[in-house]
Amino acid sequence: MQDGNSDHAARVSQVLDELRPRFGNRIQTGLPIRQQHANTLTWLPAPAPDAVVFAETADDVAAVVRACAARKVPVIAFGAGTSLEGHVNAPLGGISLDLSRLNRILAVNASDLDAEVEAGVTRNQLNEHLRDQGLFFPVDPGAGHATLGGMASTRASGTTAVRYGTMRDNVLSLTAVMADGSVVRTARRARKSSAGYDLTRLLVGAEGTLGIITSLTVRLHGQPETIIAAVCPFKTLEGACNTVIEAIQLGLGAARMELVDEVMMHAFAAHAKLPVEEAPTLFVEFHGTPAAAAEQVALFRDIAAGQGMLRFEQAEKAEDRTRLWKARHDAYFTVRGLRPGAESFATDVCVPISRLAECVAATKADIKRLGLIAPIVGHAGDGNFHVQPLIDPTDAGEMARIAEFLERLTARALAMDGTCTGEHGIGMGKIKYMAAEHGPGVAVMRAIKRALDPDNILNPGKILPAG
Repeated sequence: MQDGNSDHAARVSQVLDELRPRFGNRIQTGLPIRQQHANTLTWLPAPAPDAVVFAETADDVAAVVRACAARKVPVIAFGAGTSLEGHVNAPLGGISLDLSRLNRILAVNASDLDAEVEAGVTRNQLNEHLRDQGLFFPVDPGAGHATLGGMASTRASGTTAVRYGTMRDNVLSLTAVMADGSVVRTARRARKSSAGYDLTRLLVGAEGTLGIITSLTVRLHGQPETIIAAVCPFKTLEGACNTVIEAIQLGLGAARMELVDEVMMHAFAAHAKLPVEEAPTLFVEFHGTPAAAAEQVALFRDIAAGQGMLRFEQAEKAEDRTRLWKARHDAYFTVRGLRPGAESFATDVCVPISRLAECVAATKADIKRLGLIAPIVGHAGDGNFHVQPLIDPTDAGEMARIAEFLERLTARALAMDGTCTGEHGIGMGKIKYMAAEHGPGVAVMRAIKRALDPDNILNPGKILPAG
């Protein structure tokens, strides 16, 4: 229980007493499991909840929320804990509501290219289920065990967003438990509707602050007949960025265009054992019929050749593509080998495609000036890139340089009419940038929050600045 707050502790105890007959040993209060349900992939402090409750049905979720609402106890939805900005931390204590056991695939409507799943279903689980039907769910944030409910809550995207869009584009409807314990279904399965407010998109990206998603209907796509992946190093980072810009402007339908700087390529070569040049590199992938994919590859190679491409190495076999993308997705952990013993955290910004090369170049200049080790990887096809500084949290001077770097990175993105986060979300870590990015829009968000969660029990301390 939170120290020095007997009233809070009493209210939490009342909630747990009400829930125990229903949940039994699915209520856990041990410190290790509470700490596991605070964020472990962030540089932020990770205050733990007072208890963890494991839900197995949507009715379980509603029961927990009703109990918490009656006593004004915070409740924080938890999926797989892969968020990077402190989304699942419990700064005001309360109940961590673990949804990982809501993991049933409820329906696959192959003719309509959609599936209804519970919030705890993972991306890998859904795609394994769909494999024999010639379908797949495309949004790929890199963490295959990320839950679809969590991905929707953070409006996740990833490597395939340039072709298939983000969770905003791929969630057709959802069911959520609201702050009073009522259950809302936001839409039907129709592909479009003009009936009222778009409640689906209101909750997608709300990080569990407006309602707790229990199930969702997502778009599916047919598995492409041909997939061609490739590694394409360049003489300069600017050349790699400009290749992406030209490809997008020409309407080239690449499925993935990932930018990796020379520092990260060094990590791949040294620690992931990939036989690659330590040069700015694009990881690309093309989907379609054999003829269409081959045409895309030819056009891309022509563009890249004019921007200083060093070579173009294709990977058409599934095992070769898997190895290539596994290296890219493992970047968060691979980079630690560049500075053993250091801590690591990832941050991201997103800018209009036309400003990508300029923004990345200025960021690289800051990294050099401040003496940091901070590799860059990015979803270059939509102007989103990630920076992963390696830090010593005990070194005050270094932490001051990191703070300066982060402030300049975000200010630069906003000055280019970009955003402080393309896909990581706000959580606790980027609240301070909300006013600069949204201005009077923050007041509108506060009004929505007050209307839907007047007692501020749903994931408090996230997204909105105090005031």
